[in-house]
Amino acid sequence: MNCAEAFAMTRPVSTVPDFESAAEALRPESWLRNPRLQDAARQLNLGRVEEADRILRDFLKSQPRAPGARYLLAEVAARAGAYDDAELLLAQCVKLAPTFRPFRFTYAQTVLKANKPDAALAEMETLLRDEPKNPLFRRLKAVALEATQNFGAAVAAWRDLVDDYPTLPDLWLSYGHALRSTGAKADCIAAYRSAIALQPAFGGAWWALADLKTFRFNRADIEAMEAALDGGRIADEQRVRLNFALGKAYADQTLYEKSFGKYATANALYRRSVRHDPQTLTNYVARCRRFFTADFFQARAGTGCESTAPIFLVGMMRAGSTLVEQILASHSQIEGTRELSDLASIFQSVRANATGGGERGYPDLLGTLDAAEFRHVGERYLESTRAYRKLARPHFIDKMGANFAHVGLLQLILPNAKIVDVRRHPMACGFSVFAQLFPKGENDAYSLTDIGRHYHDYVELMAHFDRVLPGKVHRVLYENLVAEPEAEIRALLAYLDLPFEASCLEFHKTERVVATVSSEQVRTPLYRDALEQWRHYEPWLGPLKETLGPVLDAYPAVPDFD
Repeated sequence: MNCAEAFAMTRPVSTVPDFESAAEALRPESWLRNPRLQDAARQLNLGRVEEADRILRDFLKSQPRAPGARYLLAEVAARAGAYDDAELLLAQCVKLAPTFRPFRFTYAQTVLKANKPDAALAEMETLLRDEPKNPLFRRLKAVALEATQNFGAAVAAWRDLVDDYPTLPDLWLSYGHALRSTGAKADCIAAYRSAIALQPAFGGAWWALADLKTFRFNRADIEAMEAALDGGRIADEQRVRLNFALGKAYADQTLYEKSFGKYATANALYRRSVRHDPQTLTNYVARCRRFFTADFFQARAGTGCESTAPIFLVGMMRAGSTLVEQILASHSQIEGTRELSDLASIFQSVRANATGGGERGYPDLLGTLDAAEFRHVGERYLESTRAYRKLARPHFIDKMGANFAHVGLLQLILPNAKIVDVRRHPMACGFSVFAQLFPKGENDAYSLTDIGRHYHDYVELMAHFDRVLPGKVHRVLYENLVAEPEAEIRALLAYLDLPFEASCLEFHKTERVVATVSSEQVRTPLYRDALEQWRHYEPWLGPLKETLGPVLDAYPAVPDFD
Protein backbone atom coordinates (compact mmCIF):
# COMPACT_ATOMS: atom_id res chain seq x y z
CA MET A 1 0.00 0.00 0.00
CA ASN A 2 1.33 3.44 -0.91
CA CYS A 3 2.00 5.44 2.26
CA ALA A 4 0.46 8.54 0.75
CA GLU A 5 -2.89 6.73 0.63
CA ALA A 6 -2.95 6.43 4.41
CA PHE A 7 -1.68 9.88 5.36
CA ALA A 8 -0.37 13.06 3.86
CA MET A 9 3.40 13.14 3.53
CA THR A 10 5.08 16.24 4.96
CA ARG A 11 7.70 17.95 2.85
CA PRO A 12 11.19 18.80 4.03
CA VAL A 13 11.64 22.44 4.85
CA SER A 14 14.78 24.43 5.58
CA THR A 15 13.47 26.36 8.58
CA VAL A 16 10.74 26.00 11.19
CA PRO A 17 9.49 29.27 12.72
CA ASP A 18 8.60 27.95 16.18
CA PHE A 19 8.06 24.92 18.38
CA GLU A 20 4.29 25.03 18.00
CA SER A 21 4.27 24.70 14.22
CA ALA A 22 6.93 21.99 14.40
CA ALA A 23 4.80 20.03 16.86
CA GLU A 24 1.67 20.53 14.77
CA ALA A 25 3.33 18.90 11.75
CA LEU A 26 4.01 15.78 13.81
CA ARG A 27 0.56 15.34 15.35
CA PRO A 28 -1.46 12.45 13.84
CA GLU A 29 -4.39 14.81 13.33
CA SER A 30 -2.25 16.74 10.86
CA TRP A 31 -1.36 13.85 8.58
CA LEU A 32 -3.93 11.07 9.03
CA ARG A 33 -6.36 10.97 6.13
CA ASN A 34 -8.22 7.69 6.63
CA PRO A 35 -11.47 8.31 8.60
CA ARG A 36 -11.14 5.08 10.58
CA LEU A 37 -7.63 5.98 11.68
CA GLN A 38 -8.77 9.48 12.53
CA ASP A 39 -11.43 7.89 14.74
CA ALA A 40 -8.81 5.72 16.45
CA ALA A 41 -6.69 8.83 17.10
CA ARG A 42 -9.72 10.57 18.62
CA GLN A 43 -10.37 7.61 20.90
CA LEU A 44 -6.78 7.76 22.11
CA ASN A 45 -7.09 11.47 22.81
CA LEU A 46 -10.19 10.71 24.88
CA GLY A 47 -8.37 8.02 26.82
CA ARG A 48 -10.45 5.21 25.31
CA VAL A 49 -7.49 2.94 24.70
CA GLU A 50 -9.43 -0.31 24.38
CA GLU A 51 -11.75 1.16 21.75
CA ALA A 52 -8.78 2.55 19.80
CA ASP A 53 -7.11 -0.85 19.98
CA ARG A 54 -10.25 -2.55 18.63
CA ILE A 55 -10.50 -0.12 15.68
CA LEU A 56 -6.83 -0.48 14.79
CA ARG A 57 -6.70 -4.27 14.93
CA ASP A 58 -9.81 -4.47 12.80
CA PHE A 59 -8.26 -2.03 10.31
CA LEU A 60 -5.05 -4.05 10.09
CA LYS A 61 -6.98 -7.18 9.15
CA SER A 62 -7.74 -5.66 5.75
CA GLN A 63 -4.63 -3.47 5.44
CA PRO A 64 -1.88 -5.25 7.40
CA ARG A 65 0.95 -3.05 6.09
CA ALA A 66 -0.71 0.29 6.84
CA PRO A 67 1.97 2.26 8.71
CA GLY A 68 -0.46 4.82 10.13
CA ALA A 69 -2.38 2.05 11.93
CA ARG A 70 0.85 0.56 13.26
CA TYR A 71 1.92 3.99 14.49
CA LEU A 72 -1.28 4.41 16.50
CA LEU A 73 -1.08 0.81 17.74
CA ALA A 74 2.38 1.63 19.10
CA GLU A 75 0.76 4.38 21.16
CA VAL A 76 -1.75 1.83 22.46
CA ALA A 77 1.11 -0.50 23.41
CA ALA A 78 3.04 2.30 25.13
CA ARG A 79 0.04 3.29 27.23
CA ALA A 80 -0.28 -0.33 28.34
CA GLY A 81 3.38 -0.39 29.35
CA ALA A 82 4.37 -2.73 26.50
CA TYR A 83 7.31 -0.58 25.44
CA ASP A 84 9.11 -3.36 23.58
CA ASP A 85 6.02 -3.84 21.41
CA ALA A 86 5.77 -0.09 20.82
CA GLU A 87 9.41 0.06 19.76
CA LEU A 88 8.97 -2.85 17.34
CA LEU A 89 5.85 -1.33 15.77
CA LEU A 90 7.54 2.03 15.29
CA ALA A 91 10.59 0.39 13.76
CA GLN A 92 8.24 -1.23 11.25
CA CYS A 93 6.68 2.16 10.52
CA VAL A 94 10.10 3.66 9.79
CA LYS A 95 10.94 0.76 7.50
CA LEU A 96 7.65 1.13 5.62
CA ALA A 97 7.93 4.92 5.32
CA PRO A 98 11.59 5.90 5.86
CA THR A 99 11.14 9.53 4.78
CA PHE A 100 8.09 10.23 6.92
CA ARG A 101 9.36 12.29 9.82
CA PRO A 102 6.59 11.75 12.43
CA PHE A 103 7.37 8.02 12.43
CA ARG A 104 11.12 8.47 12.81
CA PHE A 105 10.77 11.18 15.47
CA THR A 106 8.42 9.10 17.61
CA TYR A 107 10.67 6.08 17.14
CA ALA A 108 13.64 8.16 18.34
CA GLN A 109 11.69 9.24 21.42
CA THR A 110 10.79 5.63 22.15
CA VAL A 111 14.30 4.19 21.87
CA LEU A 112 15.57 7.03 24.05
CA LYS A 113 13.05 6.08 26.75
CA ALA A 114 14.26 2.50 26.35
CA ASN A 115 17.78 3.60 27.34
CA LYS A 116 19.17 3.41 23.82
CA PRO A 117 20.50 6.95 23.43
CA ASP A 118 22.98 6.06 20.67
CA ALA A 119 20.13 4.70 18.55
CA ALA A 120 18.11 7.84 19.24
CA LEU A 121 21.02 10.02 18.17
CA ALA A 122 21.31 8.13 14.89
CA GLU A 123 17.64 8.79 14.15
CA MET A 124 17.98 12.46 15.04
CA GLU A 125 20.91 12.88 12.67
CA THR A 126 18.76 11.48 9.87
CA LEU A 127 15.93 13.88 10.71
CA LEU A 128 18.21 16.89 11.03
CA ARG A 129 19.70 16.29 7.60
CA ASP A 130 16.27 17.17 6.18
CA GLU A 131 15.32 19.82 8.74
CA PRO A 132 18.45 21.18 10.41
CA LYS A 133 16.53 24.01 12.09
CA ASN A 134 13.58 21.99 13.42
CA PRO A 135 13.58 22.92 17.13
CA LEU A 136 11.91 19.67 18.26
CA PHE A 137 14.56 17.59 16.52
CA ARG A 138 17.34 19.75 17.93
CA ARG A 139 15.91 19.56 21.44
CA LEU A 140 15.59 15.78 21.36
CA LYS A 141 19.16 15.52 20.09
CA ALA A 142 20.34 17.61 23.04
CA VAL A 143 18.49 15.33 25.46
CA ALA A 144 19.98 12.25 23.77
CA LEU A 145 23.47 13.74 24.02
CA GLU A 146 22.95 14.17 27.75
CA ALA A 147 21.79 10.57 27.99
CA THR A 148 25.06 9.44 26.41
CA GLN A 149 26.90 11.70 28.89
CA ASN A 150 28.32 13.80 26.07
CA PHE A 151 27.64 16.95 28.03
CA GLY A 152 30.05 19.12 26.08
CA ALA A 153 28.08 18.54 22.89
CA ALA A 154 24.82 18.82 24.83
CA VAL A 155 25.80 22.24 26.21
CA ALA A 156 26.59 23.40 22.68
CA ALA A 157 23.24 22.08 21.41
CA TRP A 158 21.29 23.87 24.14
CA ARG A 159 23.34 27.02 23.59
CA ASP A 160 22.38 27.02 19.91
CA LEU A 161 18.72 26.63 20.85
CA VAL A 162 18.69 29.52 23.32
CA ASP A 163 20.48 31.64 20.74
CA ASP A 164 17.68 30.97 18.25
CA TYR A 165 14.83 31.04 20.79
CA PRO A 166 16.04 33.40 23.54
CA THR A 167 12.55 34.15 24.90
CA LEU A 168 11.70 30.56 25.93
CA PRO A 169 12.44 30.05 29.66
CA ASP A 170 12.23 26.24 29.42
CA LEU A 171 15.20 26.21 27.06
CA TRP A 172 17.26 28.35 29.41
CA LEU A 173 16.40 25.92 32.22
CA SER A 174 17.56 22.91 30.19
CA TYR A 175 20.69 24.79 29.17
CA GLY A 176 21.39 25.49 32.83
CA HIS A 177 20.96 21.83 33.76
CA ALA A 178 23.50 20.78 31.13
CA LEU A 179 25.97 23.41 32.35
CA ARG A 180 25.50 22.22 35.92
CA SER A 181 26.50 18.68 34.99
CA THR A 182 29.82 19.95 33.63
CA GLY A 183 30.57 21.98 36.75
CA ALA A 184 30.19 25.37 35.01
CA LYS A 185 28.47 26.85 38.06
CA ALA A 186 28.58 30.54 37.17
CA ASP A 187 27.22 29.97 33.65
CA CYS A 188 24.62 27.60 35.06
CA ILE A 189 23.35 30.24 37.51
CA ALA A 190 23.27 32.83 34.72
CA ALA A 191 21.12 30.50 32.60
CA TYR A 192 18.67 29.94 35.45
CA ARG A 193 18.57 33.69 36.07
CA SER A 194 17.77 34.24 32.39
CA ALA A 195 14.79 31.89 32.70
CA ILE A 196 13.54 33.80 35.76
CA ALA A 197 13.96 37.15 34.03
CA LEU A 198 11.64 35.89 31.30
CA GLN A 199 9.13 34.35 33.72
CA PRO A 200 9.43 35.65 37.32
CA ALA A 201 7.01 33.00 38.66
CA PHE A 202 8.95 30.15 37.01
CA GLY A 203 9.21 27.84 40.02
CA GLY A 204 11.30 25.35 38.07
CA ALA A 205 14.12 27.85 37.66
CA TRP A 206 13.94 29.07 41.27
CA TRP A 207 14.13 25.48 42.49
CA ALA A 208 17.02 24.77 40.12
CA LEU A 209 18.97 27.51 41.91
CA ALA A 210 18.06 26.09 45.31
CA ASP A 211 18.99 22.59 44.15
CA LEU A 212 22.56 23.72 43.57
CA LYS A 213 22.85 23.33 47.39
CA THR A 214 25.87 25.64 47.58
CA PHE A 215 23.87 28.58 46.14
CA ARG A 216 22.49 31.24 48.53
CA PHE A 217 19.44 33.41 47.78
CA ASN A 218 19.52 37.10 48.60
CA ARG A 219 16.69 39.11 50.13
CA ALA A 220 15.45 40.30 46.74
CA ASP A 221 15.20 36.68 45.59
CA ILE A 222 13.09 35.73 48.58
CA GLU A 223 10.80 38.70 48.09
CA ALA A 224 10.40 37.83 44.42
CA MET A 225 9.48 34.22 45.21
CA GLU A 226 6.98 35.24 47.89
CA ALA A 227 5.48 37.76 45.49
CA ALA A 228 5.13 35.06 42.85
CA LEU A 229 3.23 32.86 45.29
CA ASP A 230 0.95 35.73 46.31
CA GLY A 231 0.48 37.29 42.90
CA GLY A 232 -2.41 35.66 41.14
CA ARG A 233 -2.91 32.15 39.90
CA ILE A 234 0.07 29.95 39.11
CA ALA A 235 0.08 26.25 38.34
CA ASP A 236 0.50 23.87 41.26
CA GLU A 237 3.67 22.51 39.64
CA GLN A 238 5.29 25.94 39.89
CA ARG A 239 3.86 26.55 43.37
CA VAL A 240 5.46 23.31 44.62
CA ARG A 241 8.87 24.37 43.29
CA LEU A 242 8.64 27.87 44.69
CA ASN A 243 7.85 26.51 48.15
CA PHE A 244 10.74 24.05 48.01
CA ALA A 245 13.06 26.87 46.98
CA LEU A 246 11.83 29.07 49.80
CA GLY A 247 12.35 26.22 52.25
CA LYS A 248 16.01 26.21 51.26
CA ALA A 249 16.21 30.02 51.33
CA TYR A 250 14.83 30.29 54.88
CA ALA A 251 17.06 27.41 56.05
CA ASP A 252 20.12 29.36 54.91
CA GLN A 253 18.87 32.25 57.07
CA THR A 254 18.46 29.82 60.02
CA LEU A 255 14.70 30.53 60.05
CA TYR A 256 13.96 26.84 60.55
CA GLU A 257 10.30 26.97 61.54
CA LYS A 258 9.52 29.12 58.51
CA SER A 259 11.68 26.85 56.38
CA PHE A 260 9.87 23.72 57.55
CA GLY A 261 6.52 25.36 56.83
CA LYS A 262 7.53 25.91 53.21
CA TYR A 263 8.82 22.34 52.88
CA ALA A 264 5.63 20.99 54.42
CA THR A 265 3.44 23.04 52.08
CA ALA A 266 5.43 21.91 49.03
CA ASN A 267 5.32 18.24 50.03
CA ALA A 268 1.62 18.23 50.88
CA LEU A 269 0.73 19.88 47.58
CA TYR A 270 2.87 17.46 45.58
CA ARG A 271 1.63 14.43 47.54
CA ARG A 272 -1.95 15.19 46.45
CA SER A 273 -0.92 14.86 42.82
CA VAL A 274 0.57 11.35 43.04
CA ARG A 275 -0.80 7.91 43.67
CA HIS A 276 1.26 6.01 46.19
CA ASP A 277 0.47 3.15 48.53
CA PRO A 278 3.37 2.46 50.93
CA GLN A 279 1.91 -0.97 51.65
CA THR A 280 3.04 -2.09 48.18
CA LEU A 281 6.72 -2.06 49.19
CA THR A 282 5.93 -3.60 52.58
CA ASN A 283 4.17 -6.49 50.87
CA TYR A 284 7.03 -6.87 48.39
CA VAL A 285 9.56 -7.11 51.20
CA ALA A 286 7.48 -9.79 52.89
CA ARG A 287 7.35 -11.85 49.67
CA CYS A 288 11.11 -11.52 49.16
CA ARG A 289 11.84 -12.59 52.72
CA ARG A 290 9.67 -15.67 52.25
CA PHE A 291 11.03 -16.64 48.83
CA PHE A 292 14.74 -15.76 48.85
CA THR A 293 16.17 -18.31 51.26
CA ALA A 294 19.75 -19.48 51.72
CA ASP A 295 18.73 -22.88 50.35
CA PHE A 296 17.23 -21.24 47.23
CA PHE A 297 20.48 -19.46 46.42
CA GLN A 298 22.61 -22.47 47.27
CA ALA A 299 20.60 -24.61 44.84
CA ARG A 300 21.31 -22.06 42.10
CA ALA A 301 24.97 -21.45 42.79
CA GLY A 302 26.92 -20.92 39.57
CA THR A 303 24.00 -19.48 37.61
CA GLY A 304 24.04 -16.13 35.87
CA CYS A 305 26.58 -14.10 33.92
CA GLU A 306 30.09 -14.32 35.38
CA SER A 307 31.08 -10.69 34.76
CA THR A 308 32.74 -8.83 37.63
CA ALA A 309 32.36 -5.43 35.95
CA PRO A 310 29.29 -3.94 37.68
CA ILE A 311 29.39 -2.23 41.05
CA PHE A 312 25.92 -1.41 42.36
CA LEU A 313 25.43 1.40 44.87
CA VAL A 314 22.09 0.87 46.59
CA GLY A 315 20.13 2.45 49.40
CA MET A 316 17.88 5.36 50.20
CA MET A 317 17.93 8.61 48.29
CA ARG A 318 20.08 11.37 49.84
CA ALA A 319 22.17 8.81 51.72
CA GLY A 320 25.52 9.71 50.16
CA SER A 321 25.72 7.44 47.11
CA THR A 322 26.87 10.30 44.84
CA LEU A 323 29.78 10.92 47.20
CA VAL A 324 30.71 7.23 47.21
CA GLU A 325 30.43 7.12 43.43
CA GLN A 326 32.75 10.12 43.09
CA ILE A 327 35.27 8.48 45.41
CA LEU A 328 35.19 5.22 43.45
CA ALA A 329 35.24 6.97 40.07
CA SER A 330 38.53 8.55 41.17
CA HIS A 331 40.06 5.06 41.04
CA SER A 332 41.89 4.15 37.86
CA GLN A 333 39.96 0.89 37.44
CA ILE A 334 36.41 2.19 38.01
CA GLU A 335 34.18 4.27 35.75
CA GLY A 336 31.31 6.31 37.14
CA THR A 337 28.19 6.44 35.01
CA ARG A 338 24.86 7.67 36.38
CA GLU A 339 21.65 6.42 37.98
CA LEU A 340 20.82 3.72 35.45
CA SER A 341 17.26 2.46 35.03
CA ASP A 342 18.32 -0.63 33.08
CA LEU A 343 17.96 -3.09 35.97
CA ALA A 344 14.47 -1.82 36.79
CA SER A 345 13.48 -2.25 33.12
CA ILE A 346 14.88 -5.78 33.11
CA PHE A 347 13.02 -6.54 36.33
CA GLN A 348 9.76 -5.41 34.71
CA SER A 349 10.49 -7.53 31.64
CA VAL A 350 11.29 -10.64 33.68
CA ARG A 351 8.15 -10.16 35.74
CA ALA A 352 5.98 -9.69 32.65
CA ASN A 353 7.41 -12.51 30.52
CA ALA A 354 8.17 -15.34 32.93
CA THR A 355 5.68 -18.13 33.46
CA GLY A 356 3.18 -17.10 36.11
CA GLY A 357 4.20 -13.44 35.84
CA GLY A 358 2.39 -10.46 37.24
CA GLU A 359 2.96 -8.42 40.37
CA ARG A 360 1.82 -11.12 42.78
CA GLY A 361 3.91 -13.69 40.98
CA TYR A 362 7.23 -12.02 41.76
CA PRO A 363 9.64 -13.18 43.11
CA ASP A 364 8.07 -16.67 43.02
CA LEU A 365 8.21 -16.75 39.23
CA LEU A 366 12.02 -16.79 39.42
CA GLY A 367 11.70 -20.44 40.39
CA THR A 368 10.58 -21.18 36.82
CA LEU A 369 13.79 -19.85 35.20
CA ASP A 370 16.85 -22.00 34.52
CA ALA A 371 20.57 -21.19 34.57
CA ALA A 372 20.67 -20.26 30.88
CA GLU A 373 17.85 -17.76 31.32
CA PHE A 374 19.52 -16.12 34.30
CA ARG A 375 22.77 -15.86 32.32
CA HIS A 376 20.91 -14.32 29.39
CA VAL A 377 19.30 -11.70 31.64
CA GLY A 378 22.69 -10.80 33.12
CA GLU A 379 24.21 -10.45 29.67
CA ARG A 380 21.26 -8.32 28.62
CA TYR A 381 21.97 -5.92 31.50
CA LEU A 382 25.63 -5.61 30.47
CA GLU A 383 24.66 -4.96 26.87
CA SER A 384 22.05 -2.36 27.76
CA THR A 385 24.52 -0.41 29.92
CA ARG A 386 27.34 -0.50 27.38
CA ALA A 387 26.37 2.90 25.99
CA TYR A 388 27.21 4.56 29.32
CA ARG A 389 30.74 3.16 29.51
CA LYS A 390 33.17 5.50 27.78
CA LEU A 391 36.53 4.82 29.45
CA ALA A 392 36.97 1.05 28.93
CA ARG A 393 37.81 0.55 32.60
CA PRO A 394 37.38 -2.93 34.13
CA HIS A 395 34.54 -1.85 36.43
CA PHE A 396 31.63 0.57 36.24
CA ILE A 397 29.15 1.94 38.76
CA ASP A 398 25.37 1.77 38.65
CA LYS A 399 24.21 4.09 41.42
CA MET A 400 20.46 3.62 41.16
CA GLY A 401 19.68 3.41 44.87
CA ALA A 402 16.31 1.74 44.36
CA ASN A 403 18.14 -1.37 43.13
CA PHE A 404 18.19 -2.46 46.78
CA ALA A 405 14.84 -4.01 45.91
CA HIS A 406 16.55 -6.26 43.34
CA VAL A 407 19.42 -7.77 45.33
CA GLY A 408 17.87 -11.22 44.99
CA LEU A 409 17.62 -10.90 41.23
CA LEU A 410 21.17 -9.54 41.03
CA GLN A 411 22.54 -12.59 42.83
CA LEU A 412 20.90 -14.80 40.21
CA ILE A 413 21.85 -12.89 37.05
CA LEU A 414 25.19 -11.29 38.06
CA PRO A 415 26.48 -13.31 41.02
CA ASN A 416 29.98 -11.78 40.86
CA ALA A 417 28.78 -8.17 40.83
CA LYS A 418 29.60 -6.11 43.90
CA ILE A 419 26.83 -4.44 45.89
CA VAL A 420 27.53 -1.49 48.18
CA ASP A 421 24.77 -0.35 50.53
CA VAL A 422 25.26 3.34 51.33
CA ARG A 423 23.39 4.14 54.54
CA ARG A 424 22.84 7.38 56.43
CA HIS A 425 21.27 8.11 59.83
CA PRO A 426 17.51 7.62 59.33
CA MET A 427 16.53 11.05 60.63
CA ALA A 428 19.19 12.87 58.64
CA CYS A 429 18.38 10.89 55.52
CA GLY A 430 14.61 11.15 56.00
CA PHE A 431 14.62 14.90 56.45
CA SER A 432 16.97 15.37 53.49
CA VAL A 433 14.49 13.44 51.34
CA PHE A 434 11.63 15.60 52.65
CA ALA A 435 13.55 18.76 51.71
CA GLN A 436 14.27 17.57 48.17
CA LEU A 437 12.13 17.70 45.04
CA PHE A 438 12.92 14.66 42.91
CA PRO A 439 12.28 13.83 39.28
CA LYS A 440 8.95 12.15 38.63
CA GLY A 441 8.55 8.63 39.94
CA GLU A 442 9.77 9.04 43.53
CA ASN A 443 6.25 9.06 44.92
CA ASP A 444 7.26 7.89 48.41
CA ALA A 445 9.27 11.06 49.13
CA TYR A 446 6.53 13.59 49.95
CA SER A 447 5.25 12.54 53.36
CA LEU A 448 7.26 12.04 56.54
CA THR A 449 5.27 8.88 57.23
CA ASP A 450 5.84 7.53 53.71
CA ILE A 451 9.57 8.25 53.98
CA GLY A 452 9.79 6.52 57.35
CA ARG A 453 8.01 3.42 56.06
CA HIS A 454 10.25 3.29 52.99
CA TYR A 455 13.40 3.50 55.12
CA HIS A 456 12.07 0.81 57.48
CA ASP A 457 11.24 -1.55 54.60
CA TYR A 458 14.63 -0.93 52.98
CA VAL A 459 16.50 -1.79 56.19
CA GLU A 460 14.37 -4.88 56.72
CA LEU A 461 15.00 -6.20 53.21
CA MET A 462 18.76 -5.56 53.36
CA ALA A 463 18.92 -7.26 56.76
CA HIS A 464 17.31 -10.32 55.19
CA PHE A 465 19.93 -10.50 52.45
CA ASP A 466 22.67 -10.05 55.04
CA ARG A 467 21.37 -13.26 56.64
CA VAL A 468 20.85 -15.40 53.53
CA LEU A 469 23.82 -14.04 51.53
CA PRO A 470 26.38 -13.25 54.24
CA GLY A 471 29.19 -11.04 52.98
CA LYS A 472 27.47 -10.33 49.66
CA VAL A 473 26.74 -6.67 50.44
CA HIS A 474 29.27 -4.19 51.82
CA ARG A 475 27.81 -1.40 53.92
CA VAL A 476 29.15 2.16 54.01
CA LEU A 477 27.83 4.38 56.78
CA TYR A 478 27.89 8.00 55.69
CA GLU A 479 28.79 9.25 59.15
CA ASN A 480 31.81 6.93 59.34
CA LEU A 481 32.93 7.93 55.85
CA VAL A 482 32.96 11.60 56.85
CA ALA A 483 34.69 10.91 60.16
CA GLU A 484 37.34 8.42 58.95
CA PRO A 485 37.50 8.68 55.17
CA GLU A 486 40.75 6.81 54.58
CA ALA A 487 39.80 3.83 56.74
CA GLU A 488 36.37 3.57 55.13
CA ILE A 489 37.73 3.94 51.60
CA ARG A 490 40.37 1.28 52.21
CA ALA A 491 37.75 -1.12 53.54
CA LEU A 492 35.49 -0.42 50.55
CA LEU A 493 38.28 -1.00 48.02
CA ALA A 494 39.30 -4.20 49.81
CA TYR A 495 35.74 -5.48 49.42
CA LEU A 496 35.94 -4.61 45.72
CA ASP A 497 39.25 -6.53 45.46
CA LEU A 498 41.01 -3.39 44.28
CA PRO A 499 44.20 -1.72 45.55
CA PHE A 500 44.02 1.54 47.46
CA GLU A 501 44.76 4.67 45.41
CA ALA A 502 45.38 8.07 47.01
CA SER A 503 43.30 9.73 44.28
CA CYS A 504 40.19 8.36 46.03
CA LEU A 505 40.93 10.64 48.99
CA GLU A 506 41.11 13.62 46.64
CA PHE A 507 37.86 12.78 44.86
CA HIS A 508 36.84 16.44 44.67
CA LYS A 509 39.67 17.00 42.17
CA THR A 510 38.37 14.34 39.79
CA GLU A 511 36.96 15.92 36.64
CA ARG A 512 33.87 14.08 35.49
CA VAL A 513 30.23 14.73 34.78
CA VAL A 514 27.94 14.45 37.80
CA ALA A 515 24.27 14.64 36.95
CA THR A 516 22.56 14.18 40.32
CA VAL A 517 21.30 16.61 42.97
CA SER A 518 24.59 16.32 44.89
CA SER A 519 26.74 17.40 41.96
CA GLU A 520 28.12 20.54 43.65
CA GLN A 521 28.82 18.89 47.01
CA VAL A 522 31.04 16.15 45.55
CA ARG A 523 33.23 18.80 43.96
CA THR A 524 34.30 19.98 47.43
CA PRO A 525 36.24 18.17 50.19
CA LEU A 526 34.31 16.18 52.80
CA TYR A 527 32.36 18.32 55.24
CA ARG A 528 30.30 17.55 58.33
CA ASP A 529 27.70 20.30 58.05
CA ALA A 530 24.91 18.05 56.78
CA LEU A 531 25.26 15.40 59.50
CA GLU A 532 23.15 17.22 62.08
CA GLN A 533 21.09 19.53 59.86
CA TRP A 534 17.94 17.57 60.68
CA ARG A 535 18.16 18.49 64.36
CA HIS A 536 17.14 22.07 63.54
CA TYR A 537 13.82 20.60 62.38
CA GLU A 538 13.40 17.97 65.08
CA PRO A 539 10.34 19.59 66.72
CA TRP A 540 8.33 18.94 63.54
CA LEU A 541 9.66 15.49 62.58
CA GLY A 542 7.50 13.44 64.94
CA PRO A 543 5.75 11.43 62.19
CA LEU A 544 9.13 10.38 60.77
CA LYS A 545 10.43 9.29 64.19
CA GLU A 546 7.28 7.37 65.00
CA THR A 547 7.24 5.48 61.71
CA LEU A 548 10.92 4.55 61.88
CA GLY A 549 10.40 3.06 65.34
CA PRO A 550 12.96 0.36 66.19
CA VAL A 551 14.98 1.08 63.03
CA LEU A 552 15.83 4.50 64.46
CA ASP A 553 16.44 3.15 67.96
CA ALA A 554 18.89 0.50 66.73
CA TYR A 555 20.87 2.58 64.20
CA PRO A 556 23.57 1.89 63.06
CA ALA A 557 22.70 -1.67 64.01
CA VAL A 558 19.41 -3.15 62.85
CA PRO A 559 16.56 -4.54 64.94
CA ASP A 560 15.52 -8.19 64.85
CA PHE A 561 12.76 -8.36 62.23
CA ASP A 562 11.89 -12.02 62.88
